[in-house]
Amino acid sequence: MNKIFKFSIAAAAIALLSGCTGSVYNKEKNCDYDYLLHPAVSISKIIGGCGPVDK
Repeated sequence: MNKIFKFSIAAAAIALLSGCTGSVYNKEKNCDYDYLLHPAVSISKIIGGCGPVDK
């Protein structure tokens, strides 16, 4: 029973994370930010690697 519970938690976490990924291009459309959960959490966005994001 414990193995089934751990497997279901892991499967739910993978399903949640895989549905929340993507990328956002900067204003010049020559660089993009890849993010996992939200664009503001992206490491590239935090360090300012590509400049301002196109809204």
